[in-house]
Amino acid sequence: MMAGSESRVVMNGTQVSYIGQDCEEIPAFIGEQYGGFAKRLDLSFNLLRSLEGLKAFSCLEELIVDNNLLGNDLLLPRLPHLHTLTLNKNQITDIESLLDHVAEVAPSLEYLSLLGNEACPNELVSLDKDEDDYQRYRYFVLHKLTNLKFLDTRKVSKREHEEAKARGAFMKVVKPKTDTESRDLRSASPGMPYTPLPSGSRDSKSHKGIFSKCRYVYYGKHSEGNRFIRDEQL
Repeated sequence: MMAGSESRVVMNGTQVSYIGQDCEEIPAFIGEQYGGFAKRLDLSFNLLRSLEGLKAFSCLEELIVDNNLLGNDLLLPRLPHLHTLTLNKNQITDIESLLDHVAEVAPSLEYLSLLGNEACPNELVSLDKDEDDYQRYRYFVLHKLTNLKFLDTRKVSKREHEEAKARGAFMKVVKPKTDTESRDLRSASPGMPYTPLPSGSRDSKSHKGIFSKCRYVYYGKHSEGNRFIRDEQL
């Protein structure tokens, strides 16, 4: 690896950052030089499709990989000390597989953020999602990761843990259909254009949905939400 790339690493004690370098994989020199002692690693705003290079980071406690290209084939090494993981704005659609994997390799995880992925159903990724969809997702995540204290930008409440224990298993988030699956559904009914909406909401002259609620949502300049809020007590 060229010295120029190494100079772009920002280090502050046990915190290591390599942000916005358009790398598709974790450079080997980062693990070689910092893996033995780094406790916090920020690899945001790259083009990562794999986190294979994390094997060198045996002491890692916080991992930030927001704004990358990580998908459902994401594999993490075993990270027994990892308590914070943020995967905002990646390409994850299969929430159950991700949670099963994280539960296995990161048993100490307490803080998780998945905003901006299709696996996290809220209005950041789809206008047809609402707070009820998001709450069901929270229950399912907490059912899988029982030690979580913070999910996305919200602290986990005692009531949420109780609800997740009681019925979280039935709140499984449906994986979004692929383009091929959507085309198959449309071709199955050639006489009628395919739509997933109930009949009462198909009126093109109405701006209201089936329950007479306006479906228009205004997004201001800063409506994307916080990238991830760390507990100030940490």
